[in-house]
Amino acid sequence: MTDSITINELECFGYHGVLAEEKKLGQKFLITMELSVDTSLAGETDQCADTVDYSLVCTKVKHLVETEVYDLIETLAEQIAKLVLHTFSSVQAITVTVKKPWAPIMTSVDTVSVRITRGWHRIYLGVGSNIGDSKGTIEKAAHLLSLNKDIRNLRLTSLISTKPYGVKDQPDFVNGAIYLETLLEPKALLRVTSSIEKEMGRERKQHWGPRTLDLDILFYDDRISDDPLLLLPHPEIAKRDFVLIPLAELNPYLIHPVYHKQVVELLEELKKKESYERTL
Repeated sequence: MTDSITINELECFGYHGVLAEEKKLGQKFLITMELSVDTSLAGETDQCADTVDYSLVCTKVKHLVETEVYDLIETLAEQIAKLVLHTFSSVQAITVTVKKPWAPIMTSVDTVSVRITRGWHRIYLGVGSNIGDSKGTIEKAAHLLSLNKDIRNLRLTSLISTKPYGVKDQPDFVNGAIYLETLLEPKALLRVTSSIEKEMGRERKQHWGPRTLDLDILFYDDRISDDPLLLLPHPEIAKRDFVLIPLAELNPYLIHPVYHKQVVELLEELKKKESYERTL
C-alpha cells in the first residue's frame, strides 16, 4: 500500500525562464507535490516525528524556487524532486507539478506546466575482478558508488573466489554483489558504473576475459527491458552461480521478474542442470 501527502499549489515568486525579462522581473510559480510515504506509524502514534514535516518541505522548496534561477521549468521540477528526496529520507517517491502562469508564448493561456515523478529505485549489481588487488579494487568501487549523492544504503556482500566462467585460461576471480538505492535512471546508472570501471583500469579486450573490474546491473527494481545497451534484468543471472550466491546473501527471496522465481530457487535449479558450470 502506498500512502501520500499532497501539497497543492505552493505559491512562490521566482526568476525562471529563457527570456532576459523573465529573469529580471520574475513571476509567480505554483508548485504541487505528491509525496509517497508510509504514514501508518504516524497514524498510530499521532507524532509529527513519525511523518514528513510538510511545513519544512514547503520552506525548503520555496527557498529553492525563489533563490535559484533556471531557464526551464523542467529543470526546476527536477531540482525540487531531488531536494525533497535527498532531504526527507521517508519520502520514497515524489510527483512534482510546476505551473507557470502567464507564460510568454504570445497567445492566451492560463498556465503552462510540467509534471514529473521521481523516486528511489532498488538496484542489485554483480561485481567481479581477476587482475591486480581484486578485493581492494572491488571495495574501492563500492566506496566510489557510495560517494554519489544520488545513491544511498549501499551494501557489499562478502567476496568469494571463483573459477573463470566461459574463458578458462585466465586467473581466478573475486566476485560479489552490491545492493543500493538510487535516483538515477538505468542508463544514467550505467554511465556511473562504466566510469568507475574505467577509473579502475578496465579495458574491454576479450569477451569474458580478464578484467580489473566488472560492474553489471543485474536488477533495476523489477524492470524488464530489451534495450540492447542495457538488458534488464541481466540475461545471464540464472546461469551463473557466482552471481546467484552473492545475490542470495543480499536477498534470498528476491524474485526474478522474468522467471518469477526466487534467487534461491534459481540457484537450486542451476545446480541440478547437466549444463551447470560450477565456479566454486
